This record gives sequence, C-alpha cells and structure tokens, in this order.
Amino acid sequence: MAEAVVELLERAARREAPLEELRALHLAVQAVPPAALRARLSDDHLGALFALLSVNDREQVSACVSILERLLQALDPVYVIQNLREELQKGLFHPDDSVKILTISQVGRIVENSDAITEILNSPELLRQIINCIGGEKIAVAKEAIKSLSRIAQTQDGLEALFVSSLLSDLKNVMATNDVVRYRVYELIVEISSVSADSLNYCANSGLISELIGELTGDDVLVRATCIEMVTSLAHTSHGRQYLAQQGIIDKISNIILGAESDPFSGFYLPGFVKFFGNLAVVDSPQQICERYPVFMEKVFEMAESHDPTMIGVAVDTLGILGSNVEGKQVLQKTRSRFQNLISRIGHEAKNAPTELRLRCLDAISSLLYLPPEQQTEDLLRMTESWFTSLSSQPLELFRSISTQPFPDLHCGALRVFTAIANQPWAQKLMLNSPGFVEYIVDRSVEPDKSSKDAKYELVKALVNSKTIAEIFGNQYYLRLRAYLHEGPYFVKAVSTTAVEGAE
Repeated sequence: MAEAVVELLERAARREAPLEELRALHLAVQAVPPAALRARLSDDHLGALFALLSVNDREQVSACVSILERLLQALDPVYVIQNLREELQKGLFHPDDSVKILTISQVGRIVENSDAITEILNSPELLRQIINCIGGEKIAVAKEAIKSLSRIAQTQDGLEALFVSSLLSDLKNVMATNDVVRYRVYELIVEISSVSADSLNYCANSGLISELIGELTGDDVLVRATCIEMVTSLAHTSHGRQYLAQQGIIDKISNIILGAESDPFSGFYLPGFVKFFGNLAVVDSPQQICERYPVFMEKVFEMAESHDPTMIGVAVDTLGILGSNVEGKQVLQKTRSRFQNLISRIGHEAKNAPTELRLRCLDAISSLLYLPPEQQTEDLLRMTESWFTSLSSQPLELFRSISTQPFPDLHCGALRVFTAIANQPWAQKLMLNSPGFVEYIVDRSVEPDKSSKDAKYELVKALVNSKTIAEIFGNQYYLRLRAYLHEGPYFVKAVSTTAVEGAE
C-alpha cells in the first residue's frame, strides 16, 4: 500500500494526477500507518500537493486538503515548520477557507511542541496573519485562529510575543473590524486569562480586559448581555474572581441589578447578570455571596415569581445551580416560607409550562433534592422531604405521570428526579408505599429509547447502592433491582418458542 501511495504522490508531484487519482490517493493515505508515511515522504511530494492548492478548482483543492491533513499529521512538528514555513504562510492567504483552517490547525499543533514553538514565535508575519484570520467572515476560520493563538499563549514566550510586541497592535486593529470580531478577540483574551494569574496579568496590562469591563458597565444593553457571558467565564477561576473583586467589578454588577428596576430594557441583560452571581455562588461560597450581595437573591425570587417565562427559566436555572451543594441548600432554606412557596410554583411549572421550561424545572428539582450519602443528616433529610412534599399535593404521582408521557426528554427528566432522591430513606418509603411503583422501576418495556434506558438504569443503580434499600424495600424487591443492575441497561429477555408437530 505504501508503494502505491508513493507512486500516486510522484504523479501528483509531476502534475500528472487527475482528480480521480487524487481521490484514490486520499483513500490510500488513510490506510497507511503514520510511520510508513513518514519514511516515504519527501519535500517534493508535499511541495507539489501545496502547489496543487493554487488552482481554481474546488474539488481538487478539497481533495488536496484532505490528503495534506493526513500527511502533515504524520510528520514531526519541527520538520513541518522548518521545511514548509512558506507553504503555511501562503495557506493563510488562500481564498478557500478549508486551506486556511488546515494551515491554522497545523500552527496549533506546532506550538504544542516545545522545540517547534520557538520557530513559530520567530515568524511574526505568520502570527500576524493568524490574528487577521480572527476577522474572517467564516466563524470556523476565526475559531481555529482563536484556538491556535490560545495555545501559543500557554507559554511565557508566547505571552510575550502576543502582548509585549507589535502583535498587540494587530490584535487591537482587528478588533476595529466590527462588533462581532471585537467579541471574538474578547473571547480569546478571556480564554488566555483563565489559564493562570500570570496570563491574566499580561491580558490586564494590555488594556483589553479594561475595554471588556467598560463595555459590560456601559449603556448599550445588548453589548452588556454579550460581555457578561465572557466575564462569567473569567469568574470560573479563583484568580479571575480575585481580579474582578479587586477591580470592583462584582460590586458594579450588583449595582446594575439594583438599578434594573427603573430600566425598561433590563430584560436584555438581567438574565446574564443573575446567572453570573449564580455561578459565582457555586464556585465561591453561596452563603458569603448571598449575604454580601442580597440584591442577587431578591432578584432571583422576583424573577421566579414573575409571569415572564424567560425570567422564570433563568431563575429556575439559577436556583438549581445555587442549590447544587449543601451550603446553597441551607441558604435557600433560611428564606423559610418564601422558598417553600417557590418550590410549589416550580412543581406547578414542571407540570403545566411549555416543554422547554418543564425540562429546566425538572433539572432544577433534581439538583435541589439530591443529597450525597455522607451529608444525609436528619435535618437535611427533613429539609429535602419538606421541599419534595411542597412540589405538589402528590409529588411522586406528578413525576410518575411525567415519566409515562411519550416525550423522551420529559421522561428522562422525571427519572432524574427519582434518581436524585433514590438514596434518601424517606423517598424509598414513599416509593415502596406507592402502588405499582417498584414494578414500574423494574419494567423494561416502558423505556422506548437508549436515553430512557440509560436514565432508568441510573435510577436502579442509585437505589441498589443505597445502604438503606435492602431494609426498606425488603429482600424480594432488592434482589429484583440487583438482577436488573447486573443485567445492564439494554437487557432483553429471550423468548423461547416450542415447535409443534404439523404446524406450518
């Protein structure tokens, strides 16, 4: 096979390979191991394939790109940058986006090699053109450029090259293309800043983070909505949160929420600002965040109590995030009857709202009710039980009716609620005392598709792994559940047939 590849490559090098042979070459190189390809490839072969990219024939260009993807992957990154620098440079100016993506992805691969990255950093023109690709019309090209530049910034030398050289001016120039491209550069900056405190310092010193924050707290409501998502990403790291706190950004966001009452356009950005605090509470401390920024909790409750499905959805998501750990659950419990009433509202929406909001309610309920075994104190078990009973007059039947509906997403959402409470003794007693419930759990015929079978299996696993299940369910049911677990999610019982003499 390797000989056939070389023969086709030779023909391509002499420009004698028609499109059919290039397609054959594409198939052939996929079948040859990388080591065999490396041993047979020459500079002429690769140069010829790059030369074939210069024709105005989309099918030929597409075939050559596919071949080069495979061949270049087989080569050492140092070899690629040392011997094909000029070809890579030309590829970045190619009118076909697939060639640009091929070239940029190769640069991304090269910079992951400690010996090869120096070669890239000594090629400012190459880096300049990759920066310019962020401003390209096609999002796929821009995404690949952002990915490669983000990889370059993983090293100290890479950070120096991007932020302490003329390339910083190129980044700022490309930002001026339009709003969309500006946000792409912010996306790159946030991605780099999230790596380490050192990376964040370089980005902060460049002035680009200040520009992002300026847009976040500016007057354009649509810009605010876009920028808050990026600032939320930055807040996922401890050094990012520290920076935002030191710069007074978290206080500013809190004040904007406070002032949203009098802003008729607050609906555009308020969901993002509330989500910001929800994420902050989980990665930091729910109690500290809610105590320091009481406007956050108040706004979440207001949104949940409103009649706007968009606001209810954001509030429900945020409550689910906030109540995903025990400290967050305790913060919610301190609001007493207000949260208890809200739980009832969420149960109502889970039954009656449009499908998307019902799914979000089911996910939030699962998050709020789950308690890890090691945190199941009497007080916390009483709390989750009281929340469950507040969801509806007959909550177990509510979720069971949702789980029998012919909509896989809702079906699985209801099963996840059962799974969330499956390891809690009060829930196991409820399940046992609900007529036909255990039979429903072990009945495989009610699961119509793979995702449903997987969700049911997770429920069975949660029950079997509970320390109290054997005692509460009794030996007979416990053994049936264990058998289900042992057989796996997709078990089908064999049906035996008996041949009858004389039957056709």
